[in-house]
Amino acid sequence: MKPVIFGLSGPALTPDERAFFAQAQPAGYILFRRNCVDGAQMRALTDDLRSLHGRDDLLVMIDQEGGRVARMQPPQWPAFPAGAAFDRLYDRAPSSAIAAARANARAIALMLAEVGVTVDALPLLDVRQDGASDIMGDRTLGAEPMRVAALGRATLEGLADGGVVGIVKHMPGHGRATVDSHHELPVVDANLNALETDLAPFRTLRSAPMGMTAHVVYTEWDAARPASLSPTIIGEIIRDSIGFHGLLMSDDLDMQALQGSIPDRAAGVVAAGCDLALNCWGRMDDMVGIAERLPDLSDLSRARLDRAMASVTRGTDQPPMEELLATRDALLGLVAA
Repeated sequence: MKPVIFGLSGPALTPDERAFFAQAQPAGYILFRRNCVDGAQMRALTDDLRSLHGRDDLLVMIDQEGGRVARMQPPQWPAFPAGAAFDRLYDRAPSSAIAAARANARAIALMLAEVGVTVDALPLLDVRQDGASDIMGDRTLGAEPMRVAALGRATLEGLADGGVVGIVKHMPGHGRATVDSHHELPVVDANLNALETDLAPFRTLRSAPMGMTAHVVYTEWDAARPASLSPTIIGEIIRDSIGFHGLLMSDDLDMQALQGSIPDRAAGVVAAGCDLALNCWGRMDDMVGIAERLPDLSDLSRARLDRAMASVTRGTDQPPMEELLATRDALLGLVAA
């Protein structure tokens, strides 16, 4: 097995993808809008992937946050709110906001599980900061670490209740970045005391099954390399200071915050300490190059992957999605009442 998550080019496996994936044996896959037509198509695709690998617990992930980050969209699937909706409710009724976030996440999980998706790139634990890039903005759960952690915990619990593994992101915190890492490399010059604010939610939820790194330079920790490529940040900050010992994946390798070829980037993040490299766009030349560059998945990373995928068990007694959405909407409605 190779320590990489690959994207797919379309709504079904091509013959070339099928042959390559069977040979390369990636640790998992990520789906985007180009892979999401309707429920029957998605279920057939994810079943095909599981059959190809012979693993019922195959990592099949998606970015289904809600708001502007949603790969499964209306009219085929319901719209979900961005994190800021729960932040606003927390101002008025913290316990109601926590209950709403949990119900919302469980509804997302039921939707994903129905089509065979097993992992969601949620929750964001990035603490929102004034003057930062809007790339986080309304996606975040707030500007206060305790609130972010409380709503993040509820989100992880809701996903797990619905049978889906959550990912805490973007470690060790993307909230101070003043530019969008999709397009350029953010550099954070905050001092160590200020950075403690960013670490706090991740420390609180350090037992999360999966985490994702940030393509951000933090000059106090490593002025030369972004977190995804920094053994110092991954080893000393994420693993030791935060205390996170779950499965750690990079953010998308194609983001322009990183330099070098895509295979070089993949090799770099794994060498730095990421368990898995995330390659989203399904370009065959890049994927072949990555498979050639990467070592086999280490025993430690395989154990983390297996532990993460076993961390949730989808129960048979699930509430209807409509009931969960109604609960969430009634609670969110308290803000306007």
